[in-house]
Amino acid sequence: METKYIFVTGGVSSSLGKGIIAASLGKLLQSRGFRVTIQKLDPYINVDPGTLNPYEHGECYVTVDGHEADLDLGHYERFLNIETHKTNNITTGRIYQNVIEKERRGDYLGKTVQIIPHITDEIKEHITSLGKTGQFDFVITEIGGTVGDIESLPFIESMRQLRWEMGRNCCCIHLTYVPYLAAAKELKTKPTQHSVKDLQQEGVQPDIIVLRTEHEIPTEMRRKVALFCNVDEDAVIQSIDASTIYRVPLNMLEEGLDRVVLRKTGLDVSSVPEADLASWNAFLKKLEGAQEEVKIALVGKYVQLQDAYKSIREALSHAAAYNNRKLNLTSILSDDINAENVQQLADFQGIVIAPGFGNRGVEGKLQAIRFARENKIPCFGICMGMQCMAIEFARDVLGYADANSTEFDEHTTHNIIDLMEAQKRTINKGGSMRLGAYPCQLKEGSRVRKIYACEKIQERHRHRYELNHSYQQEMKEHGLICSGINPDSGLTEIIELQDHPWFIGTQFHPEYSSTVLHPHPLFLSFMQTLVTKK
Repeated sequence: METKYIFVTGGVSSSLGKGIIAASLGKLLQSRGFRVTIQKLDPYINVDPGTLNPYEHGECYVTVDGHEADLDLGHYERFLNIETHKTNNITTGRIYQNVIEKERRGDYLGKTVQIIPHITDEIKEHITSLGKTGQFDFVITEIGGTVGDIESLPFIESMRQLRWEMGRNCCCIHLTYVPYLAAAKELKTKPTQHSVKDLQQEGVQPDIIVLRTEHEIPTEMRRKVALFCNVDEDAVIQSIDASTIYRVPLNMLEEGLDRVVLRKTGLDVSSVPEADLASWNAFLKKLEGAQEEVKIALVGKYVQLQDAYKSIREALSHAAAYNNRKLNLTSILSDDINAENVQQLADFQGIVIAPGFGNRGVEGKLQAIRFARENKIPCFGICMGMQCMAIEFARDVLGYADANSTEFDEHTTHNIIDLMEAQKRTINKGGSMRLGAYPCQLKEGSRVRKIYACEKIQERHRHRYELNHSYQQEMKEHGLICSGINPDSGLTEIIELQDHPWFIGTQFHPEYSSTVLHPHPLFLSFMQTLVTKK
């Protein structure tokens, strides 16, 4: 079949859940047998979110091919159990960068370079590039921001042109918010009407309207929206608050979102198999049916914003469900942990030391790690979390009081964590990062070899500093072994402490690879230890 393109836009307010709606629709179409992929268009001028503070943008997600991307790509992968790539995310910054590079090369033959057609053509080329591969029946494109924002205008214009060019192979879903006025005890559709008018003024008539709400929207109100916004009555879809994001696909199935999309794109719904969500329902039953809690502390420097560690939270949630437990995750700001109050961690069954950059909050992480190591509390260190595990061990076990990372103290005499020589010669800091999937050889007899049940793995990275080779042997002699090694560079990927219930640090980010149907083995093992530990 010819590739169909679905656009998801948002109005009234940001953070309504366009990414979850896009992922849920993708899941429904996939469960009907279609080949689906999803992409995100971000209207900010940064070339990618790699340089953005997590408080600005939430988590920076990394694809297997090393692209730093919007966190919605994590939702796409977790819901659809697929891998995304650089082509699944683009920003205004990258669009303009591409166009300017073409202009400098003379590709436009002396023409005046303008928003239309040059910027919009670049956007359209990116949107359609996935469909041109012949690998997908549906390409779902989420447009970031809110309709009416000046930043998103070129993306909306590109969508307008594609809808004109593609006809029924193109469909627009507009997500808006229906507020409830407590004083009047009424839901109000006027914001939705204005949002749709904004979209219409930009030349786009939505085919489907999804109404985000905390209250049930009555039939009469849906008819009113349909009448004033020029859409079919069955194309006004309610998306009410759900107990978990993983229930949204079932809510959208009940609302008939997938059926309306199939009809709008010219497909015969009766000839398409019904959605097969047996595996999804089995997971959801575990997730919502668990009664006994597992208490975990997430120690990090960006914990005030829950989206900063989104993939870690979801990976822990997956693992808890598959171990028949309800996740009780407490975020603890590492800046606030010290020797006097670290005892608070005794209340938790397990501790996760989060990734990050910079020296703020590091001393608190070291206190937490030492407490976990000495009190035999299962501890999972990720990226900088692993590096802090090595630093703490060097200080408190090997006796090197000034052991540190040169990221935090460039004058330390015991550079447990350091840049490798090739990285030191790289002036561009972004160019010295290890990004994307790298191979890792697991040592025979190690705990991680048993966890993964294989000899060689590939995991995704996002970091610059590495464990210093020269300390490996001394650490091993005292019980901390490097159990995962990059076979090409010899760099340490995993450390684990012997004679401890569960004390593992990974230089990579395993949370990026955990999906609903395939939870990550390290998170599963960590959770199983918490569940069975006496």
